[in-house]
Amino acid sequence: MLSAMIKDHQAKQAAKKEEQERRRKEAILSANELTQNLVDHLNVGVAQAYLNQKRLDSEAKQLHIGATNFAKQTSQWLALIENFNGSLKEIGDVENWAKTIESDMNVITTALEIAYKTSREK
Repeated sequence: MLSAMIKDHQAKQAAKKEEQERRRKEAILSANELTQNLVDHLNVGVAQAYLNQKRLDSEAKQLHIGATNFAKQTSQWLALIENFNGSLKEIGDVENWAKTIESDMNVITTALEIAYKTSREK
């Protein structure tokens, strides 16, 4: 009877150990699966952030190129406007010169007319 109780106790102990080992393995598998799912979830976020950063870098590069081209074009426009202003000043100078010449010619014409009239009257 005592040996039967010992055998029964040892059998129960072995069954409990097997059950504990099975549960321990299940817990390890569940923990590994949870860890893998968490890592996968984080990787998706990291991958999305990486793609966003890559897109931002590309757009920043394009913006820099556009700004550089705009600066060059603006410089060209400024040079063109400066040349145009110089031309307008020259036209103003020519116009002033022409008015001065016209005024001088009017004075000469008037003087010649007076001289002609005076010489005719004599």
